[in-house]
Amino acid sequence: MSILTLLIPASLFLGFLSLGAFLWMLRHDQFEDPKGQAERILSDRYDDEPAPDVQPGGASRKPAASDETARS
Repeated sequence: MSILTLLIPASLFLGFLSLGAFLWMLRHDQFEDPKGQAERILSDRYDDEPAPDVQPGGASRKPAASDETARS
């Protein structure tokens, strides 16, 4: 039970410290990103299709006929 006299103040200190850090971030606009969402929706970087496989020579890999039949 004597360990609780150490753990309870330590957890309260850490809780108030994290709350203070969160409030500081809110006041200093750390969560504001007005242009980010608008630019991300237009970006082709995150597409629904996977990126093509690239061979070491720079040519993209086209699936062979055996690859197509193996998937079926």
